[in-house]
This record gives sequence, structure tokens and C-alpha cells, in this order.
Amino acid sequence: MNILIVGGGGREHAVVKALKLNQKVEKIYALPGNGGIAKEEGAECFPVKATDLDGIVEFAKSHKIDFAAITQDDPLVMGCVDRLEELGIPCFGPTKAAAIIEGSKVYSKDLMKKYGIPTAASETFTDAEAAIKYLKTCDYPTVIKADGLAAGKGAVIVNSFEEAKKTVDEIMIKKVFGASGNQILIEEFLTGPEVSVLSFTDGNIIVPMVSSMDHKRALDNDEGLNTGGMGTVAPNPYYTEEVQKECMEKIFLPTVKALNKEGRTFKGCIFFGLMLTPKGAKVIEYNCRFGDPETQVVLPLLESDLLEIMLAVREGRLKEEMVRFRKGAACCVIVASNGYPAHYETGYEITLPKTKTGEYLYVAGAKAAGEKLLTSGGRVLGASAVGDTLREAIDGAYALAKGVHFENAYMRKDIGQRALKAKNN
Repeated sequence: MNILIVGGGGREHAVVKALKLNQKVEKIYALPGNGGIAKEEGAECFPVKATDLDGIVEFAKSHKIDFAAITQDDPLVMGCVDRLEELGIPCFGPTKAAAIIEGSKVYSKDLMKKYGIPTAASETFTDAEAAIKYLKTCDYPTVIKADGLAAGKGAVIVNSFEEAKKTVDEIMIKKVFGASGNQILIEEFLTGPEVSVLSFTDGNIIVPMVSSMDHKRALDNDEGLNTGGMGTVAPNPYYTEEVQKECMEKIFLPTVKALNKEGRTFKGCIFFGLMLTPKGAKVIEYNCRFGDPETQVVLPLLESDLLEIMLAVREGRLKEEMVRFRKGAACCVIVASNGYPAHYETGYEITLPKTKTGEYLYVAGAKAAGEKLLTSGGRVLGASAVGDTLREAIDGAYALAKGVHFENAYMRKDIGQRALKAKNN
């Protein structure tokens, strides 16, 4: 089979590595891919942007693609699956109609309210003055969210009215996120442990993957700016069997059924960003695809064949027993360019260590230059390791990460410590 992957991050590298394990796969093409994917045997990258739907369609036609996995948010929200399916190319990923659960936070919030899916109380605004007037009545901290895609930076926790007013001005007036800020949500601030749960669904049943815990802040002790994620561990110790049952009954299945009722049947991976509040689990956000860097700890624990699962999802024949995970734990430590997510330098040569069984290097912000690999982004790569225990996985990931060398390399030193603490309490 000729497989097409649309996207270019560490998540895509993890998906490529997992798909390669299936012997039916002859060739994997990644658009645009990255330097790490380009170095994988049997994989090839082409400089077609993930948002260039016309270019993707032409490429798929000329390269006789048998199956496509659309793993990045923008092309999904733009309707990449619809365009490829029109050509007769089967896809893993939701249609444009279903991808709206990530494409519009206002839509997803309205969906949750309509179908009684637990989430934070909120109000929607299309006018900055009205939003600022409302903010005078709010308790702080509160949360302000841009409606559309904003590279994972569209949700801002504000601690005072002045801070909130400034945030509204940046999103709605200065348009720091472009048209994504035409509408905003002002949402109550929830407290409790956060949990990420990726789930396969074929529109009928939903099968959650192993849970994970992300670390969003740039600096140790959860300080500094919000990032796309500085590391992850799986499973999340707060996500007990009891919590999973509650989420399945009140959140996961109701979401799939609600989308069906709205004529937006979802096939692919739904990412549930959850907060385990004193009043139960609540949805913070939906994503319409695999998370990054959550995928880099979930897929190393997957014992089942990823391609077979993806095909079953596409064909509406997913079964719970198709999705099996090994016991134990996984940890991913992001090695970033110092200064990320603000200003940072790129173009530095990367030296990588050899990996052993149970170790993975997932390249994100790096490009191939001949035989060399050069930094090209903020989050350069993820060093992942699995272990029988969480402590083993964390130690393995850090040992691997410390073998990665490039000028201005930076990593958090406390990935997984919160999870260890929670397990010991």
C-alpha cells in the first residue's frame, strides 16, 4: 500500500513509525513531513504545505495513494478528507463537518450545552466592548478563548480585569490569531487535575486509548509561557477506572451520539482535554486529531496494528478488542530550542544518540540538509521511552534526551514528577 500522511510534526513522525510496522505498507509519503520522517526507510517527504489542499489532491492523484491519514488540525478543518474521499481515496480523519469540534470552540461549547455534556460555564461574544463589559462582572481567574484554530495558544487564563481587557484587545481588535478571534468565549476557570484522552471512533463505537498527562508550560514547576507541550507521560495516574467509566457514560459516548444527531458523524481520533473537577470530569476542549506530544507516549504503548485500526475506523467496523496497549508506562521529553515559544534561533546541526528497544526519537522541528539534520523550529524533537513502571519510563526518556545535542538545546527537567507524586499519594 502507498500511504499518505498530511502534517509535519513529532506526532506525524510517531504515526509514520507505527504504520511502518505493517508489512502491507510499501511506501509512506509525508506532506510536508520533516527531517526525521525523511530519514525513515520507505518514507519520503515532499514540500507540499498541509494547508495546500489543491497540492495535496494533485499529489495523491499522481502518486497512486491507497490510503491517507490526515493528522494535522488545519487540513482537517479545511476539508482535506472530503477532497480526498471525492477522489476515491479512503482517509483516516473526520470530514470538515465533523472537524468543526476543533475548528470552532463556540460550536463545540454549544454542542456540549445542547446535549448536556459536562463543561465549564461560558458566554460567547462577537463584540469586544460587550465582552469587556461582561468581564467587569467576572470572578478571577477566568479563561478567554479564541473561537478558531490558534496553534494551541488560543486559550488564555487571566487573573485580573486589566489582564482580561488586554487579552480581548489582542484577540478581537489586534487580531493576533487572525479571523480565529472574530468570536471569543469567556469561560469559568476550572480546577483539578488535567487529563488527555485520545480515542478512536468509527461513528458508532468509541475506544479510548491510554490516558496521558501533558506539561504545557515552558519552564520547570509549570512556570513560564504556554507551549504546544514540553513533555508527556502515560498513563495519567488521576485517570482511574472509576473516572474512565464516568467519562465514557457522560462524555465520550454522548459526544459521538451528539455529532451523529447533528449530521456530523465523526470517524477518526477525538482528543478529549478533560479537567477532573470536584464536581466530576468536565471537557476543557475537543481536538479532531491525535495530540502532540500525547501521541509520542500513546503509540509506543500500542500493541495493536495502527493501520488495521485506521482501516476499521474508516470502514465503520471498529471493535474494542482491536485496540490493545501493553502494561507499563511511557514518557516523552521535548528537546526544544532555548527561548521557545518566544524568540529562538534555528539552523543548528543535531547529533542523535542510538536508540534501543523501547526508545524512540520523534523529530518535529528539524529539516534534512544532505546527511545532516538541522533545527528548524521551537520543539525540535521528543525523546520517548517505555518502561514497566513510570519511574523507569521517565529515567529512560531523560537518558535518551541527554544524548541529543545541538546548540541552544533546552528541556524541562521535571517531566513526570507530578504524576509520580500522584501515584505515591
